[in-house]
Amino acid sequence: AARGEDVERPPVWLMRQAGRYMAEFRAYSEKYPFRHRSETPEIAIELSMQPWRAFKPDGVIMFSDILTPLPALGVEFDVVRGKGPVVEPVRSMEEVKKLKTLDDPDSSLPFIRPILSTLRKEIEGQSTMLGFIGAPWTLAAYAIEGKSDRHLVVTKQMMTKNPEILHAFLAHLAEALGVYVCHQIDCGAQVVQLFDSWAHHLSPQQFAEFSHPYNERVMEIVRAKYPDTPLIFHANGGHGKLHEIKRSTADVIGLDWETDMAEARSIMPDRILQGNMDPMYLFASEERIRKEVANNVRDAGNSKHILNVGHGVVQGTPEGNVGAFCD
Repeated sequence: AARGEDVERPPVWLMRQAGRYMAEFRAYSEKYPFRHRSETPEIAIELSMQPWRAFKPDGVIMFSDILTPLPALGVEFDVVRGKGPVVEPVRSMEEVKKLKTLDDPDSSLPFIRPILSTLRKEIEGQSTMLGFIGAPWTLAAYAIEGKSDRHLVVTKQMMTKNPEILHAFLAHLAEALGVYVCHQIDCGAQVVQLFDSWAHHLSPQQFAEFSHPYNERVMEIVRAKYPDTPLIFHANGGHGKLHEIKRSTADVIGLDWETDMAEARSIMPDRILQGNMDPMYLFASEERIRKEVANNVRDAGNSKHILNVGHGVVQGTPEGNVGAFCD
């Protein structure tokens, strides 16, 4: 489906598929800190497989984080329970110039290969192995703020007062992330999604300057080495930017739940679209979930579509309802 081939039905997977809505997952999250879980192959493999064993989605996405490659570039981070990510800030040109390049991911991110290669063997022929990265803009904003911030005050000031620093940081990240995607493919990923999780902080004009060209650079690097591996671009906050997102050369365009699927289809009639049911419908009755899935598939045009939620599965979502969505 991601290659544009005819399929008998839209394939289905969910963002934040491995997550706290599952009791099995919480047993690990209550015992181990986040980086221990995501960087210990045996645990990350188990957490990735839990939703596949339970719901048999058509894609298995590795349990990891968009911030995972940052330490390999010299930017440390941690995920603090109840607080979220805490990232070592990068705010000056000197700090950008000190960043490492991602020359040998097997050495700097040694856990990725055993996670992806083992998962690929486990699901071979039954499901698609999905890798992912955070888009350059999203990673830059996290690192500049040093944490999750609803206004991106520091980043937006850099954007307006010292844009050359932001552009230099984005360019460095794009090169590293291109290498990282290639590494994931080499390790077993069959499709890779670029998450621009903080695209909602950008106006259409800002997106065109500070996100789009760097996403394209990542994909250019990947296609030079793996031209046949489908790439998905998902922008959280893509609604209102559909004409800009249409310019993406990604094989699949992921839509957030605030986007009208029918409108997106009218703007991108020949593109493969992914999404975009509101994940809060997963708290509804099974009948309502099936109705919303049918509406989503209809609005997508019944072809060139990968079914997904338009944002991550929310903690507290009934597990059985995720099963109904996948069915």
